[in-house]
Amino acid sequence: MSSIARLLASVPTRLWIDGADTDPVDGGHFSVVNPATGAVVAEVADARGKDALLALDAACRVQDEWAATAPRERSRILRRAWELVVERTEDLALLMTVEMGKTLAESRGEVAYGAEFLRWFSEEAVRIGGRYTEAPSGNGRILVTKAPVGPCLAITPWNFPLAMGTRKIGPALAAGCTMIVKPAEDTPLTMLLLAEILAEAGLPAGVLSVLPTSDAASVTEPLLADPRLRKVTFTGSTRVGKLLIEQSAQQVLRTSMELGGNAPFIVFDDADVDGAVTGAMAAKMRNGGEACTAANRILVHNAVREEFTAKLTERIAALRVGPGYEDGTELGPLINDRQRGAVAALVADAVDAGARVRTGGHVVDGPGYFFEPTVLDEVPAGARIVREEIFGPVAAITGFDTEAEAIAAANDTEYGLAAYFYTRDLDRAMRVAAALESGMVGVNRGVISDPAAPFGGVKQSGLGSEGGTEGIDEYLSTKYIALPA
Repeated sequence: MSSIARLLASVPTRLWIDGADTDPVDGGHFSVVNPATGAVVAEVADARGKDALLALDAACRVQDEWAATAPRERSRILRRAWELVVERTEDLALLMTVEMGKTLAESRGEVAYGAEFLRWFSEEAVRIGGRYTEAPSGNGRILVTKAPVGPCLAITPWNFPLAMGTRKIGPALAAGCTMIVKPAEDTPLTMLLLAEILAEAGLPAGVLSVLPTSDAASVTEPLLADPRLRKVTFTGSTRVGKLLIEQSAQQVLRTSMELGGNAPFIVFDDADVDGAVTGAMAAKMRNGGEACTAANRILVHNAVREEFTAKLTERIAALRVGPGYEDGTELGPLINDRQRGAVAALVADAVDAGARVRTGGHVVDGPGYFFEPTVLDEVPAGARIVREEIFGPVAAITGFDTEAEAIAAANDTEYGLAAYFYTRDLDRAMRVAAALESGMVGVNRGVISDPAAPFGGVKQSGLGSEGGTEGIDEYLSTKYIALPA
């Protein structure tokens, strides 16, 4: 029996409600597919509205008790969960690779990153503060306290099936909130295993439920319409985020939205070109390009554009493509055939508009959903690939001549999640960082995510921040108590 088969045989596949594996009320199931082969690897319980309300019943039943749990105890549970996730790195990494497609090296990196949110928020749980001051008029005292928002719904994406969960679960539990998680249909197994690990760490029954489903609306709509739910947090497309914001308005829910991106990656003429190429490989090819922070538009000063493009093309062309769990693989498949088709369409549109293919550009034949690692040069401003999120292993390069031109091009988008640029000039670094309309900016860095830093965007890239000291505030309400002098 292979290591993959042994792992899959041990992974929970039913709903996780009230601290236990639970069959769905209507008894349905759906298939989880290995994107490297197209083969079904598991049949998972398929939640519907009745299951969602059972999970909310459990969350509401224990909300007051969990909120009243000592911060140190909440901290201890999260700390123990961090330890258990780290101990099970190999199982979680292999599971993510099988259901999502990324390489084992990247999956191990995600386990380390995702686990760190549990440790970070275990430390934040005991630092929830308030303030006590004299009123400026002298007629009383001002007491400000923080309290958990209440039961939350978290909707997580498929591209980082562990970390996007822990980035929401960690602060919610630390703040004293109960939570229901609706994982992505393509990658529910990792979240189900995480729920089991959290229970092993001592999380009380009912505090966390996990509802995999093939029909997201059937689960989310009854929850969003229920006045007992107090918050929704979502990571995914701007299109779906707008719909959730509209639905959440009916109950005036707290919302956190980490939405789409169209990140610019700017290389100025004074940049360390070799360093910029290395940074571009990380910013563009990490997770096979299936990341909201991925460099979507690579803007290179014309004085160094050919040098940069040639070196980047050499690096990207050399990537070894294959199943992520095979030794030596550097680039795995895309998540499904629909996503591969979307990437192929963007490349074809760019080429039709005049872009030049420096390497790649084609769908890979055979089983699985692979696309060649690709570099496009001379991409015209009107191409769809400049306006839309690529979410694949395609680097689209455009030239510029002046700093002002680069900044204008970088900001010419409705999105504002991440931005990157390379320069040796400190004055330029500060000037450009301030000018870029983005929630996060990497200066001479191709990877910027850090559990200790706030993660969030501006414009149509979202609302609120995750991670950092700011992350727990999204799960806390503020109360002002007026006291006599």
